[in-house]
Amino acid sequence: MAPERETRERAAGGAGAPARPRLRLDQPQPPRRRLLPEYDPEAFGRLSERIARFLGTGRFIVWMTFVIILWVVWNVSAPRDLRFDNYPFIFLTLMLSLQASYAAPLILLAQNRQDDRDKVNLEQDRKQNERSIADTEYLTREIAALRVGLGEVATRDWIRSELEDLVKELEERRRDGDGDGPADRPFDRPGDRRGVFPADHPRGRDVDDR
Repeated sequence: MAPERETRERAAGGAGAPARPRLRLDQPQPPRRRLLPEYDPEAFGRLSERIARFLGTGRFIVWMTFVIILWVVWNVSAPRDLRFDNYPFIFLTLMLSLQASYAAPLILLAQNRQDDRDKVNLEQDRKQNERSIADTEYLTREIAALRVGLGEVATRDWIRSELEDLVKELEERRRDGDGDGPADRPFDRPGDRRGVFPADHPRGRDVDDR
């Protein structure tokens, strides 16, 4: 009864409250409006790397030197009405400072991106090294197992030595058994007519009569 009462009280209390919109979890939420302009970090990073790479070349130094010389020569030798930056060239100093203030962050951004790439490459190299070490250990174990297995396999030399030992043993047995075996009996020799009957076999009557 208590759970039903709590349910009724909640329903009665929420009857006068404004209904909240139900959120659909199966649909994406609409994008929020932002006051600041959006930009692509990857595109900006690639642009900064290009600028930093250009700032670190000899071409940029040559062009900057040419512009500064032309700036100074124009503001010194040109007519007074056409000069836009008289000595001590304050506007030129301001432009160079502005260039340096923008170049330093761009160079740092390019370095950070390069550091991130280096970290990814190092992580990939570490994983590759781990896989190589694992493969090497596996191959080492397999080679050791093959060596152990080959140690138990009968080789040609081992079989030859065993056969030679067996032949020697048979020859020794034959030498030790000369004159004692049944092969030395006269009735066991081929071509001997006396071998028809054994020596211990009683001869027939007709033989005694003869």
